[in-house]
Amino acid sequence: MSVKNKLSIILPSKNEGASLRVLLPEIINLFPEAEVILVNDGSTDDTSEICRLNNVKEVRHPYSKGNGAAIKSGTRAATGDTLVFMDADGQHSPADISRLLEKMDSGYDMVVGARSRESQASVGRLVANSFYNKFGSWMVDKRIDDLTSGFRVVKANLFNQVLHLLPNGFSYPTTSTMAFFRFGFSVGYLPITADKRVGESHINLVKDGVRFFLIIFKIGTLYSPFKIFIPISFLLFILGMGRYVYTYLLTSTFTNMSALLLSTSLLVFLIGLVSEQITTLIYQSQSGQHDNEQ
Repeated sequence: MSVKNKLSIILPSKNEGASLRVLLPEIINLFPEAEVILVNDGSTDDTSEICRLNNVKEVRHPYSKGNGAAIKSGTRAATGDTLVFMDADGQHSPADISRLLEKMDSGYDMVVGARSRESQASVGRLVANSFYNKFGSWMVDKRIDDLTSGFRVVKANLFNQVLHLLPNGFSYPTTSTMAFFRFGFSVGYLPITADKRVGESHINLVKDGVRFFLIIFKIGTLYSPFKIFIPISFLLFILGMGRYVYTYLLTSTFTNMSALLLSTSLLVFLIGLVSEQITTLIYQSQSGQHDNEQ
């Protein structure tokens, strides 16, 4: 793929000056004609000065809005028809961009750099990401090698379709991946080795651990709410019927608990049904807009 006037490399950054001093020159050396956009998410270090010295385009946030918000700002500022997203903390190698682009040329709409087990920051991250990958794979009936990787290349016109769905926090990779599967776009994975980040992580294990747990439910509501609500409804129904049979055989009564479980089962089923219809309408609307643009 020729990168001339076609490639925009977007790096969300918050106080990553130590790594940017090395990373930006390396990117520029490898892709001298690419558009490099550094989204400064409320940094208090010398990020702006580093951008000026390397003559890269800086998009500044007056305060920290989050990784996802930085991705959205960078996308809106980009002029290329192919976007590259990578972390600014030194974990991702600019040399891998060419490999991702090469795989994209084989017919993919988005290619994600899939981190190896050795590249995970901690055992906790490895366990969590492994669970996300398996859960996401079950949702879409396709293998997902790395649901939360922030290193990816994507067609700009398609990514702009899902931009409004992205959260301002850390779950933009998950959201964009599931949205691409829902639209029927082609998503590919390429193994990469992620280096240890420069400096300290901005992720809080407790706060973001809860947030990442909620991502699981967001995955379901983004792709197929029925796959989340139907098992819950079925479980409540089995518990309600089991409770009813037990109390009927024991005392010949229909208890309030049985009624609560069975009615909740029906309620959850109906919520899932409505959610499925809403999700379908949202994606149909976006697909229609895409067809009109073409």
